[in-house]
Amino acid sequence: YKRIANNFTGVLTGKDLRWGGSLIRPEATGYGCVYFAQNYLKYKGESMKGKRCVISGSGNVAQYTAEKLLQLGAVPITFSDSNGYVLEPNGFTQEQINHVMELKNVKRVRISEYCAFSQTAQYFPGKKPWEVPADLAFPSATQNEIDQEDADTLVANGVKGVFEGANMPSTNEAIEVYKKANVMFGPAKAANAGGVAVSGLEMAQNSQRLQWTREEVDSHLERIMKDIFDNSLAAAQAYGLKDDIQAGANIAGFLKVADSMLHQGCV
Repeated sequence: YKRIANNFTGVLTGKDLRWGGSLIRPEATGYGCVYFAQNYLKYKGESMKGKRCVISGSGNVAQYTAEKLLQLGAVPITFSDSNGYVLEPNGFTQEQINHVMELKNVKRVRISEYCAFSQTAQYFPGKKPWEVPADLAFPSATQNEIDQEDADTLVANGVKGVFEGANMPSTNEAIEVYKKANVMFGPAKAANAGGVAVSGLEMAQNSQRLQWTREEVDSHLERIMKDIFDNSLAAAQAYGLKDDIQAGANIAGFLKVADSMLHQGCV
């Protein structure tokens, strides 16, 4: 862009820290998803403390979802890739999460290689982590990775909340299963908005010619995810839909665009 336009106005996000990038941008989607879950649990009168969490995927979103869960006192117990999943029965430590990061980000190998590092890990080839009993699920791999059968398995195993770090990881049939079972559901369009949010924060820093600390960016992200949850909940309740956060996110998002178009005379 700089070469073509002969102009550098910070139109790209996710830049290197040496030329306008933001701290916490790599972590933002995973961190944000966990903050969203934290707000939903708080609304239900619960906390993240001690919650056993199944995570799919082992890339950027999954890695930082696990890290933030650990920071908030939860217990991340799985990672996966397209070949299978690895289970740490007692939960991953930060050191073990760091090793997953090295395997995936540096060595670029399969998640099964993790078992050479840990004596307690178990690997399940060709399987999904949804068969593991847990409190919360964080699908963080790919679209449509949870179908109706998987959702039935999650409910049967006692999962009380599903929070989407990936883009649309649950099929429509799976979402119906969540709703019938009264499972907390954080839809991707709301729960994984942290990445886009910190891209916005990166642009704000560029405009001010500043670079905020990790703590500043993380604090802004935490507030933004709370606002997204609160707005989704308020919209659902305003339309008589109780705490259907998926419907609330749809309504809040639509109204934000539609009202802006009306105010600007576009319609």
